[in-house]
Amino acid sequence: MTAEAIGTGPHAGPGTDSRAGTDSDPGTLSDPGTDPGTGAPSGAPSGSGDGAPSGSGGPLRIALLSYKGNPFCGGQGVYVRHLSRELAALGHRVEVIGAQPYPVLDGGVVLTELPSLDLYRQPDPFRTPRRDEYRDWIDALEVATMWTGGFPEPLTFSLRARRHLRARRGAFDVIHDNQTLGYGLLGDLGAPLVTTVHHPITVDRALDLAAAADWKRRASVRRWYGFTRMQKRVARRLPSVLTVSGSSREEIVDHLGVRDERIQVVPIGADTTLFSPDPAIAEVPGRIVTTSSADVPLKGLVHLVEAVAKLRTEHPDAHLVVVGRRADDGPVARLIEKYGLADAVEFVKGISDTELVDLVRSAQIACVPSLYEGFSLPAAEAMATGTPLVATTGGAIPEVAGADGETCLAVPPGDAGALALALGRLLADPGLRARLGAAGRRRVLERFTWAKAAQGTVELYRAALVRAAR
Repeated sequence: MTAEAIGTGPHAGPGTDSRAGTDSDPGTLSDPGTDPGTGAPSGAPSGSGDGAPSGSGGPLRIALLSYKGNPFCGGQGVYVRHLSRELAALGHRVEVIGAQPYPVLDGGVVLTELPSLDLYRQPDPFRTPRRDEYRDWIDALEVATMWTGGFPEPLTFSLRARRHLRARRGAFDVIHDNQTLGYGLLGDLGAPLVTTVHHPITVDRALDLAAAADWKRRASVRRWYGFTRMQKRVARRLPSVLTVSGSSREEIVDHLGVRDERIQVVPIGADTTLFSPDPAIAEVPGRIVTTSSADVPLKGLVHLVEAVAKLRTEHPDAHLVVVGRRADDGPVARLIEKYGLADAVEFVKGISDTELVDLVRSAQIACVPSLYEGFSLPAAEAMATGTPLVATTGGAIPEVAGADGETCLAVPPGDAGALALALGRLLADPGLRARLGAAGRRRVLERFTWAKAAQGTVELYRAALVRAAR
């Protein structure tokens, strides 16, 4: 997963670099109380609903928490959408409780909106709310943290979720938090808590600090990532942590201090019905596709742009399509200008699922240039379409992409020269592209589907219920 967890703040461009916030610890929080304005939607379980006994093996009533659910930016919204759909397909009752941007969900899943002040929305991120928008002290805390340069949403969403869940005690058999890791989710919520940590955001923090140009930028980065101190404290107190790869498990132990025996790995996957080969889609010569936010150091796009510049000396038709936001300034924009790549690097955003799949199908190569990934959905999705993959060995990417020369071509992270060589090798060899593409899809079908992810997640829910009943 990506730095979507920190929204638009760290990379919002000139004038917004004071992203920081307070590193303060609010300490022991009292119950914020109940909020009559956040009742359950029509059709959602009430506090006195008839749930299956926790040990019966029957259908479960699941609350899936998502403090940020944008399905078009980062992996959290994708995770919530597909996991909730597959949990519902298994017969469980799933209610997603989320804040803006609200997740897009499939049929059979209930959405309960738990609105924030949406301070990072487009087109006016870092906005100051009108006086009549304030509802309570949590709203005031959210704005104050933003004003002092921090990212408040993990904390403030957790406080709103705590209030909502405690007002609906008995409505759920299990509560599943998708990487909020906020103080509000500690203590008695009315049901056992299972928490997904895709990867520790401290990894993003370290890479952003390494990329910072001067001491002012480093100070800004440290202040913005102040919420990671809270996440460390919360993670150490969680009874059950779910993560998506062995690499992420190691990072959670090292960065967050969670005991290894509390962490279980359940790989996520691709929608292999949607992401599938289609011979009717024409292959575009020289097309390379990647998914990345322009100036998130973690994603390694700067190295891929440099590789494309090298590649075009031998393959002049090579060009890059980036699914993600274009930055008007920054390292990527400067490289595009430096190498004269304005016509060879295209950014697309806000496209539909069908358009995304067809774009990947049309590419001769999919590329994941990231310096680190906790899993890499783009790799799994590209492989599912049968598009051959060039990927780095950063983080958990090898767990997904497989062995070099068998299911992908693998290169060291941060090495533009190695990327260029691998891309050139594939562009020049149609037979290799076909072999790697077919092997990649087989690997995903065998290991990485959302149905398998849902089944593994339910096993952890039931284990949590057994622990709670002791």
